[in-house]
Amino acid sequence: MNPYRHFIGVIVAALEAMQASGELPPSLDFSAITAEPPRDPAHGDIATNAAMVLAKAAGKKPRDIAEPLLQRLKANPDVVDGAVAGPGFINLKLADAFWRERLGECLKEGIAYGDSQLGAGRKVNVEYVSANPTGPLHVAHARGAVVGDALANLLHKAGFDVTKEYYINDAGAQVDKLGQSTYLRYKETLGETIGAIPEGLYPGEYLKDVGAAIAKRDGARWIDKPEADWLPEMRSFAIAMLMAEIRTDLETLGVSIDVFSSERALVESGAVDRAFAELSQQGLVYQGRLEPPKGQKPDDWEDREQTLFRSTQFGDDVDRPLRKSDGSWTYFANDIAYHHDKYRRGFVDMIDIWGADHGGYVKRMKAAVSAITGKKGELDVKLCQLVRVLKNGELVRMSKRAGTFITLRDLLDEVGPDVVRFTMLTRKNDAAFDFDLVKATEQSRDNPVWYVQYGHARTRSVMRQATAAGVAVDGLGSAPFDRLGDAGELALVRLIAQWPRQIEAAALAHEPHRIAFFLYELAAAFHSHWTRGSKEPELKFVIEGDADLTRARLALVQAVGFVIGSGLKVFGVTPVDEMR
Repeated sequence: MNPYRHFIGVIVAALEAMQASGELPPSLDFSAITAEPPRDPAHGDIATNAAMVLAKAAGKKPRDIAEPLLQRLKANPDVVDGAVAGPGFINLKLADAFWRERLGECLKEGIAYGDSQLGAGRKVNVEYVSANPTGPLHVAHARGAVVGDALANLLHKAGFDVTKEYYINDAGAQVDKLGQSTYLRYKETLGETIGAIPEGLYPGEYLKDVGAAIAKRDGARWIDKPEADWLPEMRSFAIAMLMAEIRTDLETLGVSIDVFSSERALVESGAVDRAFAELSQQGLVYQGRLEPPKGQKPDDWEDREQTLFRSTQFGDDVDRPLRKSDGSWTYFANDIAYHHDKYRRGFVDMIDIWGADHGGYVKRMKAAVSAITGKKGELDVKLCQLVRVLKNGELVRMSKRAGTFITLRDLLDEVGPDVVRFTMLTRKNDAAFDFDLVKATEQSRDNPVWYVQYGHARTRSVMRQATAAGVAVDGLGSAPFDRLGDAGELALVRLIAQWPRQIEAAALAHEPHRIAFFLYELAAAFHSHWTRGSKEPELKFVIEGDADLTRARLALVQAVGFVIGSGLKVFGVTPVDEMR
């Protein structure tokens, strides 16, 4: 149970009682009422804005609503005190017993604790990675992969019906360049001198493997043939081989994709024509000439009459071209068709995880989704800033195999998937990120990965020690939780009770990094309490001669372990039972 959402229900019930008694007018909108932890814990456990948001519609001053509302809330057995603050906020202090009851819920549900029906099965498409199949995944792709995968897991835990999707950009000039680059490596394998890779093609040594594989299969079949003959074969072979490598890297990272969609297949199916027809029917396509932009000219601006989408009607800065000068579709037109296809597949809610270099593309794509879905579709774009890889504060040299960047596989080989996943989630996606290889593996509280994992391992160690001492650790859900009275114990109980709210809030905000912050806070509180117990014998988890207190404290320890395990599952990280 999310205690705060529960108390919104309690507050609304009290307001409805005030309506029934004539203290408030009927037909008030309660949807903006919140119940949250106060910024200052000294003010209580729950703060609500109910009186503030209802005052205007009710024709009353906020305090004139807050005072009688507070009196009704004080009658609730879970409320021990309360006060009206400022112009009309209400702060409530809840009984310790209320928080202890949440501990029982956690022990009953295990790592499923925090599972929510907030999403009510609503379909959400989360598209992430979607790297061009022109080379191996690099560390920036890794960040998008981790953010997207954790967000999808988070939404699933919050009750949404989530589909994880990868869009293969296998159409257009970049894959033609891939085919041309592969052909050079193919000829090189067969003994020809190719010289320097021409500007604009892909110089990475990874294409040597692709060229060698084609040479092994086809021999000299493509030598001296015209480009029109060999390009489709080189292109498709390279895409297939590189996508197989990308899939392997994602699997090693622990990322599972439900749907791989092909841009080329989408175009060939007529999806772009269908989307174009849809926009045309709405009067959103016209022939026109764009004004010269101020400052630097964007790539898609041309001084000519062209086919344009009225994206300014949906919040964009300028209208956008749909066809190139040669009559072919623009990348934007293909992307419109792709999101139209998502909508046709039943996805009203769409989330795209992009690199920061696509920031200028967000407004037009949100405008397109609004248009192509009749304003029913919602697109949220999460931009991931670049990642620098450091070692002892120094930039790590680029990968020899990739030529210009550090690959995901390099990073996985260095620190492993669990460290990569958790570390990438310790910053908000739109904040620049330095991945320090030394700090990511050091054993200190400055390393969130180790600190949180150590918290989980410590809970398992306590349970093993209790078992070795002959204490029964089964059925702890029936332990007498009222024996938990120390301030440190109650602080842990309150943190555990926060977990369902953390899941729902992070899911609604599409911000999985919040979970990393919470897990660190919980681990820190647990480590602190464990340290107190090592110095103050009366706070130890196992108290000889007091079975009830021992079981209550072990229940608390087990609950901490469940919450950490639940959070690590969202992150796709394996909880450890022992630290080496």
